[in-house]
Amino acid sequence: MSTNHLPKPTAVVFDLGKVLLEFDYGIVARRLAAHSGRDAEQIRGLLDQSPLLLRFESGQMTNEEFFREVSGLTGYTGAFEEFAGIFGDIFSAIHPMIDLHAQLRARGVPTFIFSNTNELAVRHIRANYPFFAHFTDYIYSHEAGAMKPDHRIYEIVERRTGRTGAELLYIDDRKENVDAGAARGWRVVHHQLPEQTIAAVRAAGLV
Repeated sequence: MSTNHLPKPTAVVFDLGKVLLEFDYGIVARRLAAHSGRDAEQIRGLLDQSPLLLRFESGQMTNEEFFREVSGLTGYTGAFEEFAGIFGDIFSAIHPMIDLHAQLRARGVPTFIFSNTNELAVRHIRANYPFFAHFTDYIYSHEAGAMKPDHRIYEIVERRTGRTGAELLYIDDRKENVDAGAARGWRVVHHQLPEQTIAAVRAAGLV
């Protein structure tokens, strides 16, 4: 996208999954299947973008309620803490994007996490990915009670960042999410490949 005519953004808002960290619910499905005797693909269907996961990630269920529901549906017989470790351990680093974040921080650019996620995932990421401690603030769907692309969670981002419109540069892999940001006047990058996103951030004059 052409950015030459726009003012330089003053903060960068990052989606988390598929932007900074890859994730695969197939991992948790296989591990739960080993503890339950159920088919891994059936378990994956219960979790990946499912109504159950959407309820959890929009703050309508506690960790324990989600655990009980998944256990009942899958036949999983382990304890909660074991489940929490299995459920959270689905991520792998996207190093060029993590490096981009480090460059932005080194230049003093405020950075924010803006994610449809859950407390179990955040707990695991905080414990295992040191880069995650170095954002200015974090806006999570499970705390906000709304999920992207709902306008309410975008309003929370604007309040927490203290910025609106083209002051914000927003990076997300889902088109409906960046479209919702663009509709508010945010500068957006539809993330597909790290090199393309890095080039867009560079074109905005931030690195």
